[in-house]
Amino acid sequence: MILYGSELAVKLQGQMKEKIDRLIEQGDRLPCLSVILVGDNPASQSYVRSKANACHKIGIENRTIHLPADIDQAELEKVIQAENENPKVDGILVQLPLPKGLDEKAALLAISPDKDVDGLHPANAGALVLDREGFVPCTPKGVMAILKEAGLDDLSGKRAVVMGRSNLVGKPVGLLLQKKNATVTTIHSRTAHAADICKEADILIAAIGKPEYVTKDFVKPGAVVIDVGINRVDGKLKGDVLFSDVEPIASVITPVPKGVGPMTVCMLLENTIEAWKKHEENK
Repeated sequence: MILYGSELAVKLQGQMKEKIDRLIEQGDRLPCLSVILVGDNPASQSYVRSKANACHKIGIENRTIHLPADIDQAELEKVIQAENENPKVDGILVQLPLPKGLDEKAALLAISPDKDVDGLHPANAGALVLDREGFVPCTPKGVMAILKEAGLDDLSGKRAVVMGRSNLVGKPVGLLLQKKNATVTTIHSRTAHAADICKEADILIAAIGKPEYVTKDFVKPGAVVIDVGINRVDGKLKGDVLFSDVEPIASVITPVPKGVGPMTVCMLLENTIEAWKKHEENK
């Protein structure tokens, strides 16, 4: 089965829109996402537009703050702090990468953890490790939503292999899989016999940033294969999985594009609504 994250995202966003429509009918304050874009990177501008469009579709408010590429660190953090203090803003996202000369870690640290809807602040990362309440990074959260849609919510007895150990995807998705009772192995560039390890997986998460690296030699027949890779090759998007090779033997597989990518934006909207709910409860 090919599981399209784009179709699941439409379904989940429809449910979110119903909630927002009720808020509008009641005259309540709407959730608001503030996106800070620094410079004129075309890819970043495209990502920011897609987030703004997604907000518009479900009816939540969106602020895009476009700053010049030559802004200094202190000024950037001053803008972030102003959004932290703005009671009408529920979620803050700093679009990465930042231009050269700016400290991304410091910028992310400047975001208030209760508005960090990207789930990248150390406080939220720590909450995930310690199984406490906090925001989960959007891509790993989207991966788990896809697995749930495939009927894999309780993963007891399942062996999962995560290809990649990044802070953005590999590490958090490994923790989330463990929370669902999977037995998790992480492999990376220094792992010996990687293909043999992957071939033992009931669930294979590919997040290594190597276009079409994962072939059928990595995949156990009947495995669930989630392709997180987004690689541009000759102007086309390619995943980390060689789809034509793996699709015939996988029980479930996500394509690229229309796979995990749309779910990342969908989970950003969900996190923003969760942030709004917490702020309203704590008034």
